[in-house]
Amino acid sequence: MRLSNKGAFFLKQIEQLRLIPYDDQSGKPIKYWVKGATIGYGHLISESEWDNYKDGTTEQKANELFQADLKPFESSVNNAINVKLTQEQYDALVIFSFNIGIAAFKNSSAVKMVNSSDASTPYSTLEKAWKAWNKSQGKVNNGLINRRNAEWSIFHKGVYSGW
Repeated sequence: MRLSNKGAFFLKQIEQLRLIPYDDQSGKPIKYWVKGATIGYGHLISESEWDNYKDGTTEQKANELFQADLKPFESSVNNAINVKLTQEQYDALVIFSFNIGIAAFKNSSAVKMVNSSDASTPYSTLEKAWKAWNKSQGKVNNGLINRRNAEWSIFHKGVYSGW
């Protein structure tokens, strides 16, 4: 499966286009590379890429980066999930994994519970396992609460709203 146009549009709304580099944790513009340096629609800039993006990017390049960045997350969902999904469920899982990262996604209780409703996890429901990913730097984050609620709405109801 692939992320739908609706899912890509929704993810772009969440990530927001930023044409100058910024620190993903603080959201503040940066003039030098730091871990978490980001540009475009949530593209993490590697240290080796910094010179290409230190002065910013264009919307066209940001779109190209976004399309390239999606591929490993789509593959991750395709490889980690072994049950049939609706397009909306798939979209929600890609959007979720784009935020928490591939390794965290693959090892998450949410993935275990999508694959098997009786999976042994610390959570009583898939919704609780999903929404547990609400912390940034160890602290509950309102933005992540909102994001998890929006993702869950897509997964559970097929509704792309709330962002």
